[in-house]
Amino acid sequence: MELGWLLWGAGVLLLLHVLMELSPAVNFALRIGFYCLLCVVGSALAAPVCLLVNGGRTVKNMRIIKTVVKTFKYFFGLRFEVKGLENFKVEGPAIIVSNHQSILDMMGLMEVLPDDCVQVGKKELMYAGTVGLIIYLGGVIFINRKSTTSAKMVMAEVAKTMAADNVPVIPVVYSSFTTFYNPKNNLFTTGKIKVEVLPAIETKGLTSDDVSDLTDRCFRTMRETLFRLSGCPRKAKDSS
Repeated sequence: MELGWLLWGAGVLLLLHVLMELSPAVNFALRIGFYCLLCVVGSALAAPVCLLVNGGRTVKNMRIIKTVVKTFKYFFGLRFEVKGLENFKVEGPAIIVSNHQSILDMMGLMEVLPDDCVQVGKKELMYAGTVGLIIYLGGVIFINRKSTTSAKMVMAEVAKTMAADNVPVIPVVYSSFTTFYNPKNNLFTTGKIKVEVLPAIETKGLTSDDVSDLTDRCFRTMRETLFRLSGCPRKAKDSS
């Protein structure tokens, strides 16, 4: 009986392997499904550890969450090449901004996220089962992106604090995922992601009225870095 189940299981795995090799759509769906499963299971395992170690909702739980998430890359053959971690060494608090590309961003973020870093996330994530629970326990600040007023109030308060306390902005840029991850083409393979932590952009002397100009400056800097890391020097030159 046990041999029968073993043979049946081996047959199913063989069939899935053949389908993944023959059909990009099946390969993509299975890999994304497995990634989502990892997120759910990893969150379910990490949540009780966070509660036992730190007693509840606190940014200190991010150390545990990072340890779990950083194992995900091995399941998908992803490699991260990180540069500029020394730029996180600033006196006092700082604001970290990064480019968003896909649901895989979380893996890259956990590779460089400093300890005691409070994140901002959309409120909808709070209701994502065990994933929402672990995000809550990690001390993430939730904003309602559907409510323009709520989101603007949070960001306005951040801008006000940044200007008043001269808090620097540290951009973090990830290279394009399109060489190994492209949902439109059902592409999800192994690959390498370049991550670069850029030098802090000082805000000394700025006021809340300068936030728009500061945002544009960050955008241009990050855009040029994205093109450079992704091997598009011509675009980087054109955007300057």
